[in-house]
This record gives sequence, C-alpha cells and structure tokens, in this order.
Amino acid sequence: MISCKHHSTKQKATRTMTPDQFTQAIEALGWKQSDFCRKAGLDKNTPSRWVTGKTPIPAWVPKHLGLLLELQRLHAAYLVPPKGD
Repeated sequence: MISCKHHSTKQKATRTMTPDQFTQAIEALGWKQSDFCRKAGLDKNTPSRWVTGKTPIPAWVPKHLGLLLELQRLHAAYLVPPKGD
C-alpha cells in the first residue's frame, strides 16, 4: 500500500502525498491520470499540476486513493475466484 508522510501540527495531524506516491497509487489501480479525473470529478489538468509540483496535492487525495486501493485488495482477496491449478 502507498504510505503517506504524517505531519503533526499543534492543531491537527495532516497527511501529504508526494507526486511520486500519487503516480504509484493510480498505477496500482491500473488507472491513468484521466481515469482519476473522471472518477473524482476533477478538471483534466489537475493531476498534472500535482505531479509537476505546481499545485500541492490536497489532503483528501491520499485518503481517497488509500480507500480505493484497500477496496481493490479486498476485492481480490474475497471476490475474485482463485485460478485453477
């Protein structure tokens, strides 16, 4: 699973995701940036700005991708029939 850096502040802990972690997460889902945009309802240029570092990746993105990756793992573990020997 893709891990994210934790930054503690006096008010609350936040998660940040690096551009490389974002790229790894969408690749692990078998997606392209355009797939993420369509499924998350984002402008098609938004992930490009994240990956190039022009715009920081919002805190909701690692949470969202983490949940999707966990669903993918659970689907593979419990819903996909094992391949025959």
